[in-house]
Amino acid sequence: MKWITRERPKIDRIACPWLIKNFVDKDATFFYVPKDQVFEKAMELDAIPYDIPGAEYSHYHVECTFDFIIHKHQLTDPALLQIALIVRGADTDRFDLAQQSAGLWAISAGLSYNYANDHEMLELGMKLYDALYSWAKYVPQEKHTWNPNL
Repeated sequence: MKWITRERPKIDRIACPWLIKNFVDKDATFFYVPKDQVFEKAMELDAIPYDIPGAEYSHYHVECTFDFIIHKHQLTDPALLQIALIVRGADTDRFDLAQQSAGLWAISAGLSYNYANDHEMLELGMKLYDALYSWAKYVPQEKHTWNPNL
């Protein structure tokens, strides 16, 4: 499948490709175009628009596009549900939802500042979400234990 969204991705527009490639369609390809060209280019490329108002794959009520993909594709992995909460908090400015949300937003904004090429940013972001998934799946209870004052 081909997927298309707005250029200059941040939270959802990096998290969703990671989710799609890992749990929906490993052969998916992604396109980033100017906002006003998303639907026109979607028709030309036979691509699914996402994370833009008017697309099926978008925000609904208080949930973001990452949440929609989880529901639409009936993904039930508890680690994904934990990541969904973090992504939702970061993508909707609700840092109270998960303590990791503010950090994810900061890293995403920094990536966007450091990389002008959207696909280069996506490549780095995929590794970031791989690490977040590993944390949520295998070591969510692990804490920092070194304290020099003890």
